[in-house]
Amino acid sequence: MLVSRAKNRCTALFGAVLLVLGGTTGAAAESSGHRFGDWPTWQGDPSGSRFNAAEHHITPRTAGRLGLKWAFAYPKTFFPAKSQPAVVGDGVYFGSPDGKFYAVDAETGATRWTFDLGTVVKGGVVIDGPSVARGKVFFGDSRGYLYALEQRTGRLLWAKQTEPHPAGMHTSSPLYHDGHVYIGSSSAEMLDTDLKYPCCTFRGHVDAFDAETGDLTWRYYTVPEPKAAGTWPSGATRYEPSGAGVWSSPVVDERTGTLYVGTGQLYSGTTGDFDTLLALDARTGAVRWKQQVTKADTWRLLCGKPDNEGYCPGQKDGTALDYDIGATPTLFSSGGRTMVGVGQKSGVFHVFDARTGEVSWRRQLSEPMPGGGLSGIQWGTSFDGRNLYVATNWANPGTLFALDPEDGDIVWQTPSPADGCTTGGAAQFPKVCKRAHTPAVTSSPGLVYEGSGDGKMRVYDSRTGAVLWTFDTIRDFAGVNGVTGHGSAISGNGGAVVSHGTLYVQAGYSPVYPSDHGNVLLAFGL
Repeated sequence: MLVSRAKNRCTALFGAVLLVLGGTTGAAAESSGHRFGDWPTWQGDPSGSRFNAAEHHITPRTAGRLGLKWAFAYPKTFFPAKSQPAVVGDGVYFGSPDGKFYAVDAETGATRWTFDLGTVVKGGVVIDGPSVARGKVFFGDSRGYLYALEQRTGRLLWAKQTEPHPAGMHTSSPLYHDGHVYIGSSSAEMLDTDLKYPCCTFRGHVDAFDAETGDLTWRYYTVPEPKAAGTWPSGATRYEPSGAGVWSSPVVDERTGTLYVGTGQLYSGTTGDFDTLLALDARTGAVRWKQQVTKADTWRLLCGKPDNEGYCPGQKDGTALDYDIGATPTLFSSGGRTMVGVGQKSGVFHVFDARTGEVSWRRQLSEPMPGGGLSGIQWGTSFDGRNLYVATNWANPGTLFALDPEDGDIVWQTPSPADGCTTGGAAQFPKVCKRAHTPAVTSSPGLVYEGSGDGKMRVYDSRTGAVLWTFDTIRDFAGVNGVTGHGSAISGNGGAVVSHGTLYVQAGYSPVYPSDHGNVLLAFGL
């Protein structure tokens, strides 16, 4: 058994290295305009490994010497910093909470160009991470638009409204593959607490767009078209089914042309591809298989109020869970097979055969929190060819796990450190601080990167789980752009980015630590 596991891990590590070389081959990297060591997309690579095999500057021996290179500060706004940066060559690309998109110099943080989303649509904010490919930068916004900018100049090439629903938006980060851009659409409609609101009419979908023109190639809806189905207790029209938004980012198996993406909970009704991992034909959008991981989950914010049972049908029978798949899937090799794993807000990590959808194994990593799902797995995981790295959020405390990819056995687990809320800037706000892990996990050879709700960014030893480096972001920073910024909880919607000897971190998310300043993008080097 030990020999078999060693052989499988060696095979998996070789596969992971190939994926980071540009998907499956070095030629693929070259055709996309990337170089070895870039981090061109939220997923890190097409497989969603969030592993940079080329990172040999930051190592277990040097990680403790990381220091701040520069900070890029944002003006104070309603939105926190959510746009995980992409790094290609010597450029860094990211969105700002004030409706701007930036390209900056990786070494100095100096601005190269700026694009104002307001020239396309008023009130748009970038809350996803961009994807850079073939000389273009792709990203979505909070108003449901998808953009393509010229990488060198920031010139707008095209912008498409992908979601006409007034509450539609993109938290799903785009993925480029074979001439197309893939992205999911989600919605904040379930946050409306007006009892007279005619809930709900949004339907989630996954889209494929032509990367050159922005034309829609195909669309897969996660629920049937919502229709009037009586009234709510207030007399407002009830529409169903609705919801099943796609919060997370897709990944693709480039060899089989299969796109994998998870879906959210329903807002109303009982039918549709909610809480489901979808395997779609990347060329046509046809379903190859799908696995629904929760049998009933109809939830909106009103479900959190016990006196509103008439507006939340699942509240009485305990199926208002909010246990959707908000995390991005991860493709990996195990036992000679390609597998796909994905975390759920219930705290379960699921692994399926990538070809058939057959269940391989499941591992419960945290106790589920009813009606909110904050205790589970939030944005994404990482695979370095040896282990799967998974973090739980409000799990009393949130914990970082290394799992054996063959069977899900726990290799090690490290809770968010006990002093996280009693040291640094968080110590001033004991009622705000959470020992929680919202960000997606990232890895490089020998290291794992994960931030916390205590405002601290940490680097862990991938073999033991020991903390090798900690940086407290809850402080003021003088931005290279002439603005003063302030850190906060390490940003969800993404995680750390490691590229060409530099660690990039967005500091600003929930829980929010009070400050008169906006959030910051921080860059660390040796």
